[in-house]
Amino acid sequence: MTPHHGPDGRFRNPWPGNINPGLGDLLRLLRERRRAAPTPPHGSFPVAEPAVVYPRGDAGALSATWVGHSTVLLQLGNLNVITDPVFSPRAFPVQWAGPRRVMDPGLPLDALPPLDLILLSHNHYDHLDRPAVKRLVSMHPDAAWVGPLGLARYVRPWGVRSLIELDWWQEASIKGVRVTGTPARHFSARGFRDRNRSLWCGFALESAGFRLYFAGDSAYHPEFGEIGRRCGPFDLMMIPIGAYDPRWFMQVVHMNAEEAVRVYQDVVAAYPGATLPLMVGIHWGTFRLTTEPMDEPPRRAAAQWSEAGLDPEQLWIAKFGETREVKGGLRYPRDQRLEL
Repeated sequence: MTPHHGPDGRFRNPWPGNINPGLGDLLRLLRERRRAAPTPPHGSFPVAEPAVVYPRGDAGALSATWVGHSTVLLQLGNLNVITDPVFSPRAFPVQWAGPRRVMDPGLPLDALPPLDLILLSHNHYDHLDRPAVKRLVSMHPDAAWVGPLGLARYVRPWGVRSLIELDWWQEASIKGVRVTGTPARHFSARGFRDRNRSLWCGFALESAGFRLYFAGDSAYHPEFGEIGRRCGPFDLMMIPIGAYDPRWFMQVVHMNAEEAVRVYQDVVAAYPGATLPLMVGIHWGTFRLTTEPMDEPPRRAAAQWSEAGLDPEQLWIAKFGETREVKGGLRYPRDQRLEL
C-alpha cells in the first residue's frame, strides 16, 4: 500500500491540507462564480497557423503545437504524441450545457497527423473528451493509449481496446518512448459515485534524445523536485497556469501562475548545470472554469518569471495553434540520472 492508495480502493492525495468540499462549499463557489469577471467573447485570444509536419517530423527534432487547454501535439522525432485530447465545444457530460469553449481548437481534430501515442492524465471532462476519444479510435487505430490506474474502465466502452495504466513512478516503454507516470495533486470523478476511483497523474517522456514533462492537472505539491531528479533534465515542460481562483477552494486542486513558475524552479533545481528547458503554459484561455479573468494567467506567469530572474526566452505563452521547435536533445547521456 502506497500513500496515495486508500484502504477502500480509492486514490487520495498523500499530502496534508486536502479538502472534501460539501454542499455549502459548492454553493459558495457558484455564488462567487456569478460575481466573477465576464467571460470574454468567443475568439478573444491570439491564434497562429500550426506548422505541423505531415505525416511525421524528423528523427532528431522536437516540436510542440498548443491545441488549447491541456491538449498539446508533440512531434517527438518520428512519433506523433498528443496529451489530453479535448476537441468538443463544451467540457461537460452533455453538449447543451456546461463550460463552452472561448477558443476553438488551434488544430482541428481532422488535421492531426497519424498519432502513435495518446496520453490521458485523468477523467475530468476538460481532459477526457468522450466524443474525441471515439473519433480518435476510428481515425488512429494503431495509436497506443496511456493513462493512470483505473482509467481503462472509462475508455473501453468508447472503443479503446487497450490502455496501459501506470501508477505514480511506474515506467513503460511504448513505441520507443519511455513513459513515466508522475505524481499530481488533484482528484478524479465523472459522476457522483466514482470520486477518486481512478488515479490522476502527469507524464515524463524520453525518446529521440529528448526528455519532456507534462504535468497534467495539479495543484502545487512537494514532489516536483523529485520528478526533476528522477526523470530530468528536461527539454520541454508543459505546466498548467490557469483555473486557480478562488484559492480557498482551488489551492489543493489547481496551481496558480506563480506556483507554476515555482514548479519549474523545483524541477530544474536537480540539474543546476543543465541548459534550462522551455516551459509552455497550458490549462488557460479555453474554458471558463473558475473566477479569475481568463486573460490573467499569462500576465501573472510572465511577471513571476521576470521576478525570479529567469530567461524570458524560456517561457512560452503560446497562441492557439502555435507551433514551436524545441531546441536541445542529445545533450545528456541516456543513462544520466542523479543517484537516488
